[in-house]
Amino acid sequence: MAHPRLRIRLTAAAESIVRSGHPWIFENSVREQNRAGTSGELAVIYDRNDRFMAIGLYDPDSVLRIRVLHSGKPLTIDDAWWKARLEASFSRREGILDEQTNACRLINGESDGWPGLVLDCYAGTLVLKLYTFAWAAHLDSIIRLMKGASIGRPTNTSPANLVLRLSRNVQPSFAAKGIKDGQVLFGTSLQNPAIFRETGILFEADVLAGQKTGFFLDQRENRRAVESLARGADVLNAFSFSGGFSLYAARGGAKFVTDLDISSHALAGAKRNFQLNQNDLSIVACRHETIQVNAFDWLAQNPGTKFDLIVLDPPSLAKREKERAEAIRAYEKLAAHALTHLRSGGKLVAASCSAHVSADEFFDAMRRAAITSRRKFRLLNTTRHAPDHPATFPEAEYLKCMFLELD
Repeated sequence: MAHPRLRIRLTAAAESIVRSGHPWIFENSVREQNRAGTSGELAVIYDRNDRFMAIGLYDPDSVLRIRVLHSGKPLTIDDAWWKARLEASFSRREGILDEQTNACRLINGESDGWPGLVLDCYAGTLVLKLYTFAWAAHLDSIIRLMKGASIGRPTNTSPANLVLRLSRNVQPSFAAKGIKDGQVLFGTSLQNPAIFRETGILFEADVLAGQKTGFFLDQRENRRAVESLARGADVLNAFSFSGGFSLYAARGGAKFVTDLDISSHALAGAKRNFQLNQNDLSIVACRHETIQVNAFDWLAQNPGTKFDLIVLDPPSLAKREKERAEAIRAYEKLAAHALTHLRSGGKLVAASCSAHVSADEFFDAMRRAAITSRRKFRLLNTTRHAPDHPATFPEAEYLKCMFLELD
């Protein structure tokens, strides 16, 4: 016998939050429900007057109990609705993919109406990253959608492969259903790493086991900006990962690029990325050095080594709200150490991916470091999210970057 529809009522405060368009409903916001729900079930939220408010994915095992798919007027969520939502997400990326760039984010979670789901494209390979077990119930439908998808107007290329990546916290739940992180959901000729182009530069992405979905696509616009600043420069790329900023700096005319990273695997990837671009004379002409080291320690202990351009792009320093204050102090200290390595007229490019540290807090920390250095400085630019990484609610805002020039 079929269960009655899962009906949810919320606290008054939560009702207001949902009406404002926020996509998250937490466990303590649920005031009443007609029965126990199952993971991935569609939960319908009604207000105190029994009027439809929203519908979302139910997750009984998470404090983030419901992820809202739609709010406003009632509608039917069926295959046609999912297809239209996918096409809308793809349409918002028109103009990003072209002959020189065949990688981008196609779906950015809640901000594209797909809560807890990310979809990245690397040439013909799609990588699906799931952050909630609620999507397990819909995985077959997602696979059918992706098989029929067309990517990158006007070429409308069909994906060759779909790889599943899982957030660490949901991997055990998926494993219980025989689904693993790095599993190929369709496609028989998967190349790993996937080779893709970004603004004409070739990169590899470890789509099966690399960080996130295999590469950090969100820094594309900032990498392009670094290229425009690098002519004739000695460049330090701290927390370099696989050398994204370094390749752009080299193509921009940098004389020498030094990569610092604690991971030998990441540095090996940077070397391979340089090898992929041996047909570019500017990249070939740039000397490239890698140093496996804790970048925090190296910046603090080698003040005599000078550069014309320094890129600071550390991993998140505040994974929880309680770590926010310490992270702000760490960002300021990191920038202060970096400035001791900057020559007169040099430029600092500092980024943060810590969602718990606001843009204003991060930018203020960078300014304090510059003021403390007793050097005159000029703000060149600040940037936020790339066009394919929209952030439509406060908790989704994580990326910020500041460009400073020091005397």
